Amino acid sequence: MSVNETFSPTIVAFCCNWCSYAGADLSGTNRLQYPANVKIIRIPCSCRLNPMFILRAFQRGADGVILCGCHPGDCHYTTGNYYARRRMTLLFSMLDFLGIEEERTRVEWVSAAEGAKFAATMNEFVATITKLGPNRRLEDLRCRKE
Repeated sequence: MSVNETFSPTIVAFCCNWCSYAGADLSGTNRLQYPANVKIIRIPCSCRLNPMFILRAFQRGADGVILCGCHPGDCHYTTGNYYARRRMTLLFSMLDFLGIEEERTRVEWVSAAEGAKFAATMNEFVATITKLGPNRRLEDLRCRKE
């Protein structure tokens, strides 16, 4: 990376359709700003996120991945976020084994009425990833843009 070029991380945000995606929509409706390099992927429920999707995101060049879901006890599918929390705990230990910093992945509970929290969370997460720098641990060289 040249001296004049600044690092802009690529962030993948998996958002629950019922709460977090609506929170992202509310933050946009309220004109709250978060970085444009956050790519939101809508999923039916946080429990439907296969951990392989996170590994694939890192492989394809993501510098950070965040999972946003409903608050525990408020899941549209009753217990989905409990399964997601358990699955993500196991994934965090696997990422640690692979040598990926734990700050590069995050789980956050954001409801549909918390647009301000969504924007603040994304701003904070992007700042954290910017401090860490680019992710080179699981990078697939075929996906590198040069």
